[in-house]
Amino acid sequence: MNTSLIEIRLKRITFEAERISSFEFVSADGTSLPGFHPGAHIDLHLQRGMVRSYSLANAASADPAYYRVAVQREPDGRGGSRWAHDKLRVGDKLWATPPANDFPLDECASSALFFVGGIGITPVLPMIRRLDALGREWKLMYASRSPGETAFAEELQRIDSGRGRVSHFHDSEPDQRLDISATVAGLPLATHVYCCGPTRMIDDFLAVTQARDPATVHYERFSATQQAATEGGFDVVLHKSGAKYRVDAGKTILDVLLDNNVAVPYSCCNGVCGSCRTGIIDGQADHRDDFLSDDEKQANQSIMVCCSGARSKTLVLDL
Repeated sequence: MNTSLIEIRLKRITFEAERISSFEFVSADGTSLPGFHPGAHIDLHLQRGMVRSYSLANAASADPAYYRVAVQREPDGRGGSRWAHDKLRVGDKLWATPPANDFPLDECASSALFFVGGIGITPVLPMIRRLDALGREWKLMYASRSPGETAFAEELQRIDSGRGRVSHFHDSEPDQRLDISATVAGLPLATHVYCCGPTRMIDDFLAVTQARDPATVHYERFSATQQAATEGGFDVVLHKSGAKYRVDAGKTILDVLLDNNVAVPYSCCNGVCGSCRTGIIDGQADHRDDFLSDDEKQANQSIMVCCSGARSKTLVLDL
């Protein structure tokens, strides 16, 4: 077992909304859990090698008593959410990575506006709690399918405390649809804007905010905007060992590496978290991720092996 992992025990499962439950984990051996900042996530190691990333929804702390994540059951997903909902029981032990943060909060900004869709509320909860503690101005625009599918609604009501900072929008009520463009139009340029939600919401958000200072625009995707490269038809060579593996149609580079017992870190398998970033020694990548910047893709110095492929006949990796 990787010594960087921490063992945690499931203490509590709470119904949060239709198809959404929160899972509260404590240290399995009573030792302190690593601290985290708002926007952080942990990777849970589930059954049969499944590793899934989940944002932390409890208040950020340097010495947290527990980690809380929210999981939306996806019947057509890759199996992680179904397993969590159907198999995880209070008292079960799991391995997890220490918290990491790809969606940090800028605590220096005087005001912030958050757009979230569905389960995207999870990383934002500790953000607004932190801004409250700092005395900063913030507003939350929360879109969900219906009131019954709105996670943490009661908790948000308590945080808001009648200040009118939380606005709800439901797809089931057409006259209450969220208009990102109209909301952003009148914002002061110094206001930091955040978005976490499905692909369409993120795309709309980025289109509306493209004229703003990039330093004030923050977002986190659920999944990559492109399909993973599974066309195959190329070879992967490991630079350090010289091992050569064929990537056939229907397989990703990560699939082939794992099939051949090559140790490589990975997490989301969607090209958004950066865990599987691997250096390129030679060859041309076919980038399908949403983690690397356009400049980084053009530089062709690294690749997300979970979803990207190769445009060349051979790809030599720094492994």
